[in-house]
Amino acid sequence: MRTKKGRSSTYWYFERNGERVKLPSPDSPDFLARYHEAKKGRAAPVAKQSFKALIASYKRSHRFSKLASRTRQDYDKCLIYFDDKIGKLDPAKMQRRHIIQMQMDNADKVRWANYLVQVIRVLFEHAIDLGWIERNPAKGVSMLKSKAPPRRPWPEDLIEAYREKAEGRALLIFELCLGTGQRIGDVRKMRWSDIEGEGINVRQAKTGADLWLPFTPRLAEVLDRTPRTGLFILSQPDSQPVSYRAAAFAVMKVRKEIGAEDYDIHALRHTTASELAALGLSDELILAVTGHTSRASVVRYAGAARQKARAQAAGDARNRTKTKREM
Repeated sequence: MRTKKGRSSTYWYFERNGERVKLPSPDSPDFLARYHEAKKGRAAPVAKQSFKALIASYKRSHRFSKLASRTRQDYDKCLIYFDDKIGKLDPAKMQRRHIIQMQMDNADKVRWANYLVQVIRVLFEHAIDLGWIERNPAKGVSMLKSKAPPRRPWPEDLIEAYREKAEGRALLIFELCLGTGQRIGDVRKMRWSDIEGEGINVRQAKTGADLWLPFTPRLAEVLDRTPRTGLFILSQPDSQPVSYRAAAFAVMKVRKEIGAEDYDIHALRHTTASELAALGLSDELILAVTGHTSRASVVRYAGAARQKARAQAAGDARNRTKTKREM
């Protein structure tokens, strides 16, 4: 794969046996699909009504264009898989059992297997819009259950232990994640110019949601003593945001020192939701901070803390009643 400068622009192309296939920009959502197609050579003729044609139509549709950039990238991985495995097949001949078999073939990676089902379900909805099929064979296919233990929020003692041990970038990453309740990908891209008043403006890459989030006292304190040496709050020497790997490494170093290997960066997002739930806040208020798109996510993140708070309130009421009876 190479680039070539034309009279007015630079374009990418793939060359095989002296034949050049022009490619879209690497920033284009269908770059990988076009690149893999070019690597395989000229595709054999396929039926007009095929998954290859369905994928191409879907990527031109509003369903795809309205997705957040991060989601389009994730979808593209699945679309490339479909194009490679079933590109020549007619979607109208796909049955529910075929979807389940595809899922089971990838069951060693539960998240990937379930995501394939979710994306092909969207593809079939587009096929219905086109009039190719009348029903969605992927609708109702159950998601696989992961055998991995569920993430848990950080306990208070480990939060304090981390704060006592960490410094510099490791502490800043921790307070940004815990203080804002955002994914590490969004935290990495926070800029100093995003700060507004006593909070910060964030556009979530996964959902496309625009949020303004207030600072916690701890986060405000750490930010006040952090030198503004780059465009991003978590800047590298080249002024680019710190990489995920570097951020994870900095946090893991402290986690190992305090015995918190079971609690990762993403669990800090759970912790924020759990803290808000323990305060008795409604789903709407928690969603306003985390930016989740469904209440089901709040239940998953904050359910245990909310149950504990309600049980404590019930216990307090019970004890007060008992005390009155004994008086």
